[in-house]
Amino acid sequence: MLVEPYAGDKVQDNINPVGRLYYAASITICCAHSKSEEVGLALGAQAGEQRLNQVFIEAGFQGLCRAMETPFNLVLEAKA
Repeated sequence: MLVEPYAGDKVQDNINPVGRLYYAASITICCAHSKSEEVGLALGAQAGEQRLNQVFIEAGFQGLCRAMETPFNLVLEAKA
């Protein structure tokens, strides 16, 4: 299970008060930390479901399916 901040796959899907807050935190905290790691993808908190699905496929899973969503979070289930 993967719980991520709610984010659409396109930037324009995230232009709302919650999306703006998540982008600010993502750039300040998530992306900066990711760049310090070996892989350094810098996906941050606004990667979106399609990009996260690609990451999971590259990691050897069959992909993700959306188990649940709220106005603030996506809950995604990894398919082994």
